[in-house]
Amino acid sequence: MADFFTHFSCVLDVGTPDNAARALELYNALMEENAREDPPSDAFLLSIQPEHGGAVLWIRDDVTGDPQTVITFVLRCAEIFDLKGRWGFQWANTCSRPRIDAFSGGAHCLDLATRETIAWTDTRGWLARTLSPGRGKRGAR
Repeated sequence: MADFFTHFSCVLDVGTPDNAARALELYNALMEENAREDPPSDAFLLSIQPEHGGAVLWIRDDVTGDPQTVITFVLRCAEIFDLKGRWGFQWANTCSRPRIDAFSGGAHCLDLATRETIAWTDTRGWLARTLSPGRGKRGAR
């Protein structure tokens, strides 16, 4: 039997060490909400990175994680801490054994000020669209 995983590792600068400490409280509240879901989504790990002045959060999966839960957390931080600029991360979907269509990945970019998605992609969907009949080469005339 194969096991499937979603892996990621990224950082979020929340501006100050006080914001980082408060972000841990937001994280704990989100994980409590997540635990009440049926079924709960895969969570993620969070820690403050002191080598970056204590204002940078390291977001990563443990064994597997849910990119949407990361996006929800980052948007909450953006709202509470009035974060600005663009932020994004990428992930890899892997499998413990070779399986057809078991490997893919994606990326998501947010505008923290507007709390809106700028762009996102997933390689499984991209490949399926690109392989579909009638699709020409990108940029071909």
